[in-house]
Amino acid sequence: MLNSDFPFSWSAFSIQHSAFVPGKPFENSARLTGMTAMELQLESLPTYETATASSDAALIAAAITGAEPAFRELFRRHTPHLLQFVTRVLGASRADAEDVVQDTWLRAYPALVTFRSESSFSTWLCSVGLRAALDSMRKGKRHQAESLFEDDASSDPPLSEDRMDIENAIARLAPGYRMVLVLHDVEGFTHDEIALQLGIAPGTSKAQLFKARRVMRALLTGWEKPNVQ
Repeated sequence: MLNSDFPFSWSAFSIQHSAFVPGKPFENSARLTGMTAMELQLESLPTYETATASSDAALIAAAITGAEPAFRELFRRHTPHLLQFVTRVLGASRADAEDVVQDTWLRAYPALVTFRSESSFSTWLCSVGLRAALDSMRKGKRHQAESLFEDDASSDPPLSEDRMDIENAIARLAPGYRMVLVLHDVEGFTHDEIALQLGIAPGTSKAQLFKARRVMRALLTGWEKPNVQ
């Protein structure tokens, strides 16, 4: 359902545009139609020269006051990386990832007032996206919360001489391996930060990363069958 704290007509960020009423909360209770053409949507958004030249901090401050151009520029600026991040974390289809990205932005808007500049906005947004992705995985019953970081022998790739590209290799990892690898090796989170985000011990994060790298090496080279038991 739509978030009543989201002050903009969401259709302004989709193929069908509608009028924006400054400062008025979003009141439509209908379900979001989904963003199956997100890349086209990003291209379709009009540009705002002032917003484009602004820092993230300035855009956030303006968006909090209800300035749609500022929020629109944040959406344009950070959605491509967010979509890539969520796709890697889920190891799922682009459509599933786009649903999570949509949910992330709906969660992020009312939380903008909590953003502090200790980290980049992109890092903060990925943290929101990670929570949305975890909720999506659990809601879809793909994995129980307590089993996300257990060894999954079924995730071992078959013995093969074929090499795999890096995105497909990441998608083939067990969920716990995949999340820790993406957070640590791609996004630059520390093990302490990963532990806080995922509710696990730092040692668990380190162990998952070690095993994830072994599986990735096997998938990328095709030279050995990984043994993660």
